[in-house]
Amino acid sequence: MLLVDVYLDKSPIQGIGVFAKNHIARGTLVWKLDPKYDRRIEVETYERETGPVKTYLDRYAYPDRRDPNYIVFEADDARYMNHADSPNCDVSQPEETYALRDIAPGEEMTCDYNHFFETGFDFLGDR
Repeated sequence: MLLVDVYLDKSPIQGIGVFAKNHIARGTLVWKLDPKYDRRIEVETYERETGPVKTYLDRYAYPDRRDPNYIVFEADDARYMNHADSPNCDVSQPEETYALRDIAPGEEMTCDYNHFFETGFDFLGDR
């Protein structure tokens, strides 16, 4: 779950993005996996899905780096965080995200999707 105040808006990167409402200091814990809200879905369940549900999970879920038998679906607006080659949020830890630098109010919060995928992430690909 996001631990800082954010809002969604049109992103210059792609579609919708997550934007900081207030100043976020470098090193701030901005997101933490919370099993009360964030979902870990068995890969078998995911693979049986079709149609709009499968399409939604393809776009907004990612492999659980702690256990390859699961994917993670974030219950809040964090799922709208866009990729950047030079992100302002560090998602290298599977259960926590920190601000890599100061983030100004109104600035889009970004992360490096390559941390979620063993083979890397193709920005123009299916995600």
